[in-house]
Amino acid sequence: MLSDPTVLILMYFVLPIWLLAGFADWLCHRATHIETTTGAKESLIHLLMFGEVGVPLLAAMFFDVNALIIAIMIAAFFLHEATALWDVSYATAARTLTPIEQHVHSFLEMIPLMAMVSVISLHWGQFLALFGAASEPARFDISWKSESLPTTYILSVMAVILLFELLPYIEELVRGLRANGGRLVPFKARHARAGDNTTRGPR
Repeated sequence: MLSDPTVLILMYFVLPIWLLAGFADWLCHRATHIETTTGAKESLIHLLMFGEVGVPLLAAMFFDVNALIIAIMIAAFFLHEATALWDVSYATAARTLTPIEQHVHSFLEMIPLMAMVSVISLHWGQFLALFGAASEPARFDISWKSESLPTTYILSVMAVILLFELLPYIEELVRGLRANGGRLVPFKARHARAGDNTTRGPR
């Protein structure tokens, strides 16, 4: 399985681009002074989305992909899309979303879909079984991968996620709280309406 071209593309192209886009998004937030515009509330939404993509990512990395894991991926994708719509609706009320940030958002929106479809293509039988359309039974058990990912790869990915995804977004949250005396929503965002600042589409 690890020699499959689709698996290699997921491991060494799709995931790195995804993580790079996440860090680039944090840089965009910092450049538009998120701490004094939409504040800690938007940072909390970002951490929520981080969790929504993190759970299926870790499940695919460590567990045998079956109907249950695929169902989790599908549910998490739609939940992430709904949260992203909430995020951009709030953000546009008080913060300018630059063309660069919107371009980054396009990656953050489509890469999870690309990753999910690729994983489904590798486990097509269990995807069909989830809807009762396969000859094999749908499996809903939790079991470790029979062929685990290389330890070096796992440690590298976890280190990148910690250093360039989780910690920066926690720093963003703390920065927003400090800038507003512990309040989640800055003054500007409390007196603004969605769409007050120009945007070019959803996150």
